[in-house]
Amino acid sequence: MMNFRTNLDNWLNRPAVRNTIIGIILFNAVLLGLETSAPVMERFGSLIFALDKACLTIFVVELALKLFAQGGRFFRSGWNLFDFVIIGISLVPGAQTFSVLRALRILRILRVISAAPRLRRVVEGFITALPGMGSVFLLMAIIFYIGAVMATKLFAESFPQWFGSLGQSAYSLFQIMTLESWSMGIVRPVMEVYPYAWAFFVPFIMVTTFAVVNLLVGLIVNSMQEAHGVEEGEKTDAYRDEVLARLSAIEQRLNEKRD
Repeated sequence: MMNFRTNLDNWLNRPAVRNTIIGIILFNAVLLGLETSAPVMERFGSLIFALDKACLTIFVVELALKLFAQGGRFFRSGWNLFDFVIIGISLVPGAQTFSVLRALRILRILRVISAAPRLRRVVEGFITALPGMGSVFLLMAIIFYIGAVMATKLFAESFPQWFGSLGQSAYSLFQIMTLESWSMGIVRPVMEVYPYAWAFFVPFIMVTTFAVVNLLVGLIVNSMQEAHGVEEGEKTDAYRDEVLARLSAIEQRLNEKRD
């Protein structure tokens, strides 16, 4: 029985099997996208629902086979837990009725990341950068709070639609930080009433848009480079171990011939 479960696990991890499952995931994602089109559903609704149920059946079978083959090891894999939750949601009574629950199955497409090394490297770099990003987000929150208080005090009387409250000011400053219609949409109208308002908005843009945002980008890029270096180091270690194993085997054969 143990050999059968091991062989089944090896078969599930074969590239051909993994690629087939990923293909079905992508196909299911297309089906879920087609369900949003009323004309398509009028003509092919029954076929799309049937194919969707077939994909769900395949996912359930795959999950059951993994549970049987891996046993307790199944719950040690983050991707397995992710699949377990998504498929569980799909099987909840009423999931076919509530579109939100059904739509969550589209998240299974994220498994494609595990099959694409470059995408995996990006995700690993992003996850590694999260602690540093938390500090940057805290710094940005402090800057936004200070800026929102100042903007509300300075501009609320003449421009209540943008700076009438702390929340409105924070949202307006966020729009300014993204540089979306910031000049003609907000800053220039404000400067018509407050000519020296540029002394507030220009430093705010310089600090948030060009300094803090670029700091976030730098953290992510640095983390991606570190993840790439770790991956290359693992490949080098694996190659070194393989070479040493081969040299050890050759040495053993030579010693046997001498004896």
